[in-house]
Amino acid sequence: MITLAAPERTLRLQSETLQWNTGVAPQFIDITDEVERAVRRSQVRDGMVVVYSQHTTAAIKIIEHEPLLLKDLESMLRRVAPSDAAYYHNDFNVRTVNMCPDERTNAHSHCQHLFLGTSETIPLQEGEMRFGRWQRIFLVELDGLQRRNVIVQIVGL
Repeated sequence: MITLAAPERTLRLQSETLQWNTGVAPQFIDITDEVERAVRRSQVRDGMVVVYSQHTTAAIKIIEHEPLLLKDLESMLRRVAPSDAAYYHNDFNVRTVNMCPDERTNAHSHCQHLFLGTSETIPLQEGEMRFGRWQRIFLVELDGLQRRNVIVQIVGL
């Protein structure tokens, strides 16, 4: 934690890396409770919380936790970028950049991620994240079985 002195209050900055093992894709994992615990540990009362995925095939989104909506979103992602479509990124006979020994054919995951994004910022007031009535924070897995890191950074007074 970094603490800066201010005339009457102390500005705080705390970062934590939270981890999840994911399964299928797409998968919507509600991480709100874990982020709330990180906020409480920070002791920041007023400021902001940034929730950031360190991955290009796993997104962070604020959405409603409603089972049928999540099914609709899964279906929409599959229509936007189906896994069985042809992608240049998946042609290992041509592609030469950013290759790993265990490389996956996951271009669809990257394309889906483009529509979702990497992070969300939530206002923090009186020690609580200020969500709308149905809002929750989700880690959205787009690439199947993975170990995912999510950075939670809390800054404020």
